[in-house]
Amino acid sequence: MLICWRLVHSAYLADAFSGEGARLAGGRWNSEGFAVIYTAESLSLSLLEIIVHLEFKETLNLYKAIPIRVPEKKIEAIDTAALPPDWNSPLPHPATLLSGNNWLRNQSSPALRVPSAIVPIESNILLNPVHPDFQSLEIGEPVDLPVDPRVLDKLK
Repeated sequence: MLICWRLVHSAYLADAFSGEGARLAGGRWNSEGFAVIYTAESLSLSLLEIIVHLEFKETLNLYKAIPIRVPEKKIEAIDTAALPPDWNSPLPHPATLLSGNNWLRNQSSPALRVPSAIVPIESNILLNPVHPDFQSLEIGEPVDLPVDPRVLDKLK
């Protein structure tokens, strides 16, 4: 059983597992119009994924951490060797969008392991909220996310 983490601004806790934010804005692994939930294999990677997009450090204390238990057999994986060398450029690459969109369309699994663009040897776990097996994932309770002030001092 894999435990992955989702960080969510407290204002959006009620919709934390709808995939609506990604559906409206798109992301590295999904085009606009595709609902998906972004999580990370570790809490620290999840935090890093938030920090790179954070505009004001003052908002970091408004995030909650939610653990999700995912059966390993329900996780499909992207073949990282098949990705182009520049897949992790700052803007989403057509190859990552195609891979993620196809996985969402095909509904082959409720979870997809993808490399992190920030730390490519670590993984993010995408969750498909409309997959029939999504309900088999165990979503934990939100917990506070204490962050060392030294990290906050490095941000704007």
